[in-house]
Amino acid sequence: MHPIAIRLVAALALLFTAAAQPARAVTLIRDAEIEYALDQLAAPVLRAAGLSPDRVQVLLIHDRTMNAFVIGNDAIFIHTGLVLQLDSAAQLQAVIAHEAAHIANGHITRRMTNMRMAQNGAGFGLALAIAVAAAGGEADAVAGIAVGSAQSAQRRFFAHTRAEEASADQASIRYLLSAGVPTAGAVEVLQIFRGQEALSVDRQDPYARTHPLTTDRLRALQALVSANPGTPRDTEAAAYWFARAQGKLSAFIRAPGWTLREVRGRTDAVSVMRAAVAYHRQPDPDRAIATMRAVVNAAPDDAFYHDLYGQILLENRQTSAAVQAFARAADLAPNEPLILGGYGRALLALDTDAGNARAVQVLEQARARDDRDARILRDLGQAYARTGQPGQASLAVAERYALIGRMEDAALHAGRAADQLPRGSAPWQRAQDVLSAARQQ
Repeated sequence: MHPIAIRLVAALALLFTAAAQPARAVTLIRDAEIEYALDQLAAPVLRAAGLSPDRVQVLLIHDRTMNAFVIGNDAIFIHTGLVLQLDSAAQLQAVIAHEAAHIANGHITRRMTNMRMAQNGAGFGLALAIAVAAAGGEADAVAGIAVGSAQSAQRRFFAHTRAEEASADQASIRYLLSAGVPTAGAVEVLQIFRGQEALSVDRQDPYARTHPLTTDRLRALQALVSANPGTPRDTEAAAYWFARAQGKLSAFIRAPGWTLREVRGRTDAVSVMRAAVAYHRQPDPDRAIATMRAVVNAAPDDAFYHDLYGQILLENRQTSAAVQAFARAADLAPNEPLILGGYGRALLALDTDAGNARAVQVLEQARARDDRDARILRDLGQAYARTGQPGQASLAVAERYALIGRMEDAALHAGRAADQLPRGSAPWQRAQDVLSAARQQ
């Protein structure tokens, strides 16, 4: 992604490839509005699969290729390239249902067994280091999940078998029927990948490499969907949240000129929001702020629009106004950690004693609700330092370094924290946890 300073993106460095290649880093998109929209789309499907929407999160990987995958039982990863290629909520929900089936059917548990067998039999070295880097251009902080070893062992670990795919297809249709989602979306998704099997591995989308697609599989799914079209419900709400997620995503990823052409003549809130983002990225700050102000005036109780308004104001150095916008967003969504993180960031930007003290309170609330966002830890460390709490500041820095995989730096700052925090206290114990983790590296 172009290194523009937007709060839309934090980074999860991840390597996901079927062949032995050098590690590369890609980013995980963290945005309150997009994650909420995905939750709304995923929840009925996950419940139908017998999974808890509170436990399984749908996360977006910023990658222009088309793929979706699971590597554990608590997260479904979808590439932004796939989301932008889809035409409907039903298609996205079909992708989620298919990946949920891999979790519910125990494919991931068996895959972990396969991984251990691959490690023993083929020297398969799998180094998982999930790292979240701060937004705004800290490229040096981005680490990766490095997967390097024998090509055959990797493929055994990452690729689903045809039997697993058939099982997931059948289960996903049951979930969609139970959730009231049109099942035709499942076939439409597979049709996007028609012809991939005929391409060389290097030219295939990752989805085709990890989800074997054959003519027989497509025909079987078409027959299943034809016999089970279902009775769709709540399609209007699903379409709305799909439009918000895809619209905001495309506004931040695609060229501003493309976005403005797409929304020309449209007056709905989502289209106007997309225009505001495009103006912000051009950059045309006055027009971006005026356009986003119109959105929040038209939807004064929408926390996510206030959140975006605050982001645009903050990144254009209108700090006091940004604080007000984030405060309103936090009032409307007091349990949303990413909104609280933005609010705390804006309070720090005031650079006043009162602002710093309030930032500590807000950022502590954000960290308590999401301890995997390195930006929150970065800002919390700064807030502690400004308010005369060096032990807590060192601890926040140590935890952030541990999160992004820089364990030597984490150990250094954890040691400083342990020397300054009350021995036996909860923060002191967290510093010991970081030191213990560092020694195991």
